[in-house]
Amino acid sequence: MPEDVLVVVIVAYGVPELLADCLAALEGQYRVIVVDNSSSARVRAVVDAAGASYRDPGQNLGFAAGVNLALEELALPDTDVLLLNPDATIAPSSIARLCARLAASPRLACVGPRQRQPGSGVEQRVAWPFPTLLGGLMEATGFATLRRRTDSISGAVLLLRGEALVEVGGFDERFFLYFEEIDWELRASRLGWGTAICNGAWATHIGAATDSDQVRHELRIRAAEERYVRKHYGCLGWMSYRLVELIGAIGRAIVLKGSRRRVAAKRAWTYARGPDLLACKAGAVPPPVPRVPDLSRFRN
Repeated sequence: MPEDVLVVVIVAYGVPELLADCLAALEGQYRVIVVDNSSSARVRAVVDAAGASYRDPGQNLGFAAGVNLALEELALPDTDVLLLNPDATIAPSSIARLCARLAASPRLACVGPRQRQPGSGVEQRVAWPFPTLLGGLMEATGFATLRRRTDSISGAVLLLRGEALVEVGGFDERFFLYFEEIDWELRASRLGWGTAICNGAWATHIGAATDSDQVRHELRIRAAEERYVRKHYGCLGWMSYRLVELIGAIGRAIVLKGSRRRVAAKRAWTYARGPDLLACKAGAVPPPVPRVPDLSRFRN
C-alpha cells in the first residue's frame, strides 16, 4: 500500500520482543514510524531490522505526545493513521478490512478491530460509552451493564482518518497514558464524526505489557480519568464524579471479599486523596500540560 495512504504509528516503551512480534505481523507492507519513549538501543535494533522508521524523543513523552510527534511528519489529510500498541498484533488482511470500513463511511473518524487475548483467544472488550457524570453514578451503583453505547474505541489498535485528524486536531498531551483516545473521539463526535468497530477485523492485544507495576498502572488510569473529567465537566463536575466513585468504592470494599475487597479499598483511598495528585507525587505521570496540536495547516 502506498505510504501516503496509510502509515502505522507505534509508541513504544521497552519490551523489544513484543515489538518485534508486532512489526513482524505487518509483513513489511506499510510505512511504520516507531516513537521510542524508552530511548532503548534494543528497541532501535528491532525497528531497524524491520525496516521501520525510528524516532527517539530523548525522554518519555507518554502516548499522546508520542503520537503527535509522528503526526507532525505525515502528509495529512491524505494519510490515514493506524495506531498500534507494541503489545498488539494485526495482520494485513485485517488492516485491509479496517481501511474498507473507513472508506465506506465518509463521516467515520476512526474504526477499530475486535480483539482477542493472545494464547487463550478470549475476546476482549474494545468499546465503551463516553465517561459522564451520570455514567459514573450508574457504574458506582452497580448499573454499568445498562450503559450499552459504543462511543469510544480502544486506542490499542485504531485506524484514524487523516481528514478527521486535520479537523479535530492532535491528541491532548495533558494525558500521559490512558483516556487520550477517549478525549479525541469525544472531540470528534462533537464535530459530527463517528466511530465504529469492524467485526471482520481482528487483532491480539496483551494489555499493559509495558507497565508491570500494578500500583503505578492503576494510578495512571485514575489520574487520566480525573484529567478527562476536569477537562470536560470542570472542577465541580470532578468533585461530583469523585464523590460518587469514592462512595461506590467504599461500598464494594465493604461487601466484597479477598483480593476484590483489597482492590476496592485501594481505589477508595486513591479517590479520597485525589488520583492526579497521588500519581504526580509518585512519579507515575508528569503534571498536566494541555497541548493539542493544531493540524489545520494541512487542510487543502
